[in-house]
Amino acid sequence: MTTSIKPQPDSTYALAMGQLLVLYTQVDQFIMEACADRLNRAPDLASKMGLAKQVGDECRQVAIQREWMVQFGVDQSAVIADAALAELHVHFHRLDWIDFLTELYLVIEALGSQAVEQIVPLADPGTRQSLQVPLQDELDHVAFELSELEKALAKLSHEERQWRLKQIPERINALVAWLDGQRLPIAGWFEDVGSNYPRLCELLRMRRDEMLVALAA
Repeated sequence: MTTSIKPQPDSTYALAMGQLLVLYTQVDQFIMEACADRLNRAPDLASKMGLAKQVGDECRQVAIQREWMVQFGVDQSAVIADAALAELHVHFHRLDWIDFLTELYLVIEALGSQAVEQIVPLADPGTRQSLQVPLQDELDHVAFELSELEKALAKLSHEERQWRLKQIPERINALVAWLDGQRLPIAGWFEDVGSNYPRLCELLRMRRDEMLVALAA
């Protein structure tokens, strides 16, 4: 792994990037655990194999990020509380297969990786290098989850499929509201690493709308 010249530990950039790396790693670990929990309840062998691969990929991503955070000198204290993550695990455990894929794919994987991609050009070389493998993995995960979601929706009646599609924006909003409820200064972190946060939010809305149109088609 390429090692960059580390910013000073108390610099605005270093503190903000460190917090974003911790958040990204916590989310990856959550995805790993949620997919492992879902593995035995996946509808068929192909789904189980895809989830098993994702568990391994996410484990690798967490290891890469933790290794880089040690080199970068990041305080790895959790930014999302354990109790909040436990609450989210309960929520995901209760979802049926379609809703599980919807929230994992549309909100956490697709939009989350889109947000991370926006800071890559702004990052120091070491952080940029550490994100290469995770972001490549995310492309595979999104493709798998989209394929599974399309396959599951295709099995529904026209009426139920339309009802599910209409529910998707509400599910996205609910999960985003949950994240907002954690009261994390995410906007400030993105601004402190050089990102235009309002523009980032607009890009995420555009990406969300594109995915909804693709699913409806």
